[in-house]
Amino acid sequence: MARIKHIAIATPDPAKTAQFYKEVFELEEYSPVDSPLADGYYLTDGHINLAILNFKTLEAADKGEDGLSFTGFHHFGFQVEDAEATCAKLDEIGADRRTRVTVDQTMGTANHQNVEIKYKGPFDVIVDVSQSGWVGTD
Repeated sequence: MARIKHIAIATPDPAKTAQFYKEVFELEEYSPVDSPLADGYYLTDGHINLAILNFKTLEAADKGEDGLSFTGFHHFGFQVEDAEATCAKLDEIGADRRTRVTVDQTMGTANHQNVEIKYKGPFDVIVDVSQSGWVGTD
């Protein structure tokens, strides 16, 4: 069974937004984000990775012409047992694979990577698929 392990929020002020979630909900900061796609923070409760992101390009934001000004819930991610099989199902039903913004990066730990394959589902909701999961998750 797939598990939701990743949620991303788009914000113009990642530090202020991250501080809110750390203070109110006692989430821990796992690491800062400084990539070609976005700046921000990865927070965790030990089970789910919460990405607080300020996207750098329209392509990375992937929300149309207003993508860089978009704020709020941006996308979520499922950790799956077999990413290839899940992607085959998504391809079969005609989901839009977002190849230009797919992420494959090591986040500074020897045994954990964020490897995401991005799709747009119904009504343009962005969904990430990962077999390895996200930093800060169990």
